[in-house]
Amino acid sequence: MNEQNSWPTLEVEQGLWKEGYRFVAGIDEAGRGAWAGPVVAAAVILPPGDAELAEHLAGVRDSKLLSARQRETLLESVLRCAVAWGVGMIPPAEIDQVGIVVATQRAMAQALQALSPKAEYLLIDHLRLPEVELPQTSLPHGDGRILSIAAASILAKVSRDRMMIDLEVRFPGYGFARHKGYGTQQHRQALSRLGPCISHRFSFRPLRDLEVAGECDTPPVGGVLP
Repeated sequence: MNEQNSWPTLEVEQGLWKEGYRFVAGIDEAGRGAWAGPVVAAAVILPPGDAELAEHLAGVRDSKLLSARQRETLLESVLRCAVAWGVGMIPPAEIDQVGIVVATQRAMAQALQALSPKAEYLLIDHLRLPEVELPQTSLPHGDGRILSIAAASILAKVSRDRMMIDLEVRFPGYGFARHKGYGTQQHRQALSRLGPCISHRFSFRPLRDLEVAGECDTPPVGGVLP
């Protein structure tokens, strides 16, 4: 199935609701592949038994397939419908210490801790959370197939984009508000011109390849560069 032509459904959540799991959390992340900024995760619990839920969340899909304006509008619908939602964030220095997979799992665990009521079952895009003692299912491309994960993808993406816009104010010149820390040509040129700042991920290969990490006035604690 072409992911860009598909729409997420409630089929999996409905099956779990029938099994007795009332609070099913969809979980997704944003910023996993960026060169700078945090990795952010979100968890969303949708209300079981709402016959009009799919209608209320019409348009919700994988955040990567939406414009910034669409994401902001749809986020309002998600927060209005959700039984609970939570956001977690792991900063660049910790990403450098533990690696991006563990950092993403930690951000997801933070998002789960923020939920009230707590989740009873987890639907996670790609990853598993082995340290979380809850039944869970990892779903490749879950943000394109599962409505609660798609809702979480929008919450994670909007939350992270706002953080990156704030970083542009703190560290002007890198273009964080525009490229959100990803590896664009503009970002590469800014790194060559300015060197990295403390919001960059020093363990990521592009920064090692540029050989500019030593120019940062305040290197990250636990950075893995030699």
